Amino acid sequence: MTTVCFVGAGSAEFTRQLLRDLLTYDDLGPLTLVLHDVDPRRLELAEGLARVAVERHGRPATIRATQDRAAAVSGADFVINAVNIGGHAATLTDFEVPARFGLRQTIADTLGAGGIFRGLRTFGFLDELATDMLAEAPDAWLLNYTNPMAMNIQFAATRHPELKVLGLCHSVYWTVHDLCELIDVPFDDVSFHSAGVNHQAWVLRWERDGVDLYPELDRRIATDPELARRVRVDMYRRLGFYPTETSEHSAEYVPWYLHEPAEIERLRIPIDDYVGISARNLEDVEALMPAVAAGQYVEPEEEAAEYAPQVIHSMVTGTARTIQATVRNEAPGNAGDPVLPGPAGLLIDNLPRGAAVEVPCRIDAAGAVPVPVGDLPAQCAALNRTFLSVVDLTVRAAMLGRPDHIRHALMADPNTAATLTVAEIWRLADEMVAAHGDRLPAPLRERLGNPSS
Repeated sequence: MTTVCFVGAGSAEFTRQLLRDLLTYDDLGPLTLVLHDVDPRRLELAEGLARVAVERHGRPATIRATQDRAAAVSGADFVINAVNIGGHAATLTDFEVPARFGLRQTIADTLGAGGIFRGLRTFGFLDELATDMLAEAPDAWLLNYTNPMAMNIQFAATRHPELKVLGLCHSVYWTVHDLCELIDVPFDDVSFHSAGVNHQAWVLRWERDGVDLYPELDRRIATDPELARRVRVDMYRRLGFYPTETSEHSAEYVPWYLHEPAEIERLRIPIDDYVGISARNLEDVEALMPAVAAGQYVEPEEEAAEYAPQVIHSMVTGTARTIQATVRNEAPGNAGDPVLPGPAGLLIDNLPRGAAVEVPCRIDAAGAVPVPVGDLPAQCAALNRTFLSVVDLTVRAAMLGRPDHIRHALMADPNTAATLTVAEIWRLADEMVAAHGDRLPAPLRERLGNPSS
């Protein structure tokens, strides 16, 4: 019997789609589905969603719900993490405080002020979750969906190197899927290769029958001026490789767009976009609760193509797949490994050792083997190194208890540095620390003041 634990199961929209995809496989054998959330109302909802899914698919599955995290992960084979520490209130803080300084954000979950503080308030939870897993289920895989992905994976892999962890995100799949739709080529007919960091990886190769599809994309863009009014199309035309995350996300990870009103208008960038998304997520959860209780809930019909169910299926049944995953930038090093590293012993040779990178990963009954990529194109690696500098400083702030590193991370962040003076950045850090309060570990709550004042 395979035991799958959902941590943060109250993220109901996400949980119900993962359950739907997982239960579609009829060759997994009996399952134990363990649901964990600290909110009793959301936990009850998740349990109801699971019972509907199991009944609909007619699968042999046992369902267990608990608020006790250690009990939830005990004996698990897979732990799926989808928590949002601080919830909607913390999300509002991540937008409202920077906005008072004139700092614009769109999603604020990966880099920038929002991403840095989301990471800082999540690391403590990750530390506790990993400790529980290593004590109660030492052979389990942690399948992480919680953002900021690169920060969370780098922290977990550094703090607990013995933990088996994969960072999973659908951005590469849906980017290639939508590009194929744009040029009217069936997704199943193409092959592609992507690497970089989560939310800023690159479609390095995209082919049909060995023919490069980028020229067809160029022709499509040339026929539609409105396509050029998107951030990642603009980035693609300047850098030569298509970014794998949406324009809303991508605008935040570079210094070129959000500080300039004309660019925001030209590229139709939706400022504060995630504030509305987060509010709608709350509304959806509240609407689901009575629907499930009344037996009126209808499970999603379409596959979400999320990687966690695919990983579980491959590792349990031995069905081989290659997916995109975020892992530590260190390649397999044994002569018997199916894929050998490059001379630097890294997955991506021109990105830092130990950084969290997103690369192809081969999954089967033996586990997960990341595929070495070699060098990224120089211009792509340059942006990724800036991205990873922010990640590294944020992780170091938490690992070392260094509140000054929070300021250093903000100073290194492309959008923040392009918008604010260094004095404003330090004042912003103090206000963010004060606003988040005890969501942050005690050593990081210190207000440092401004060195120039």
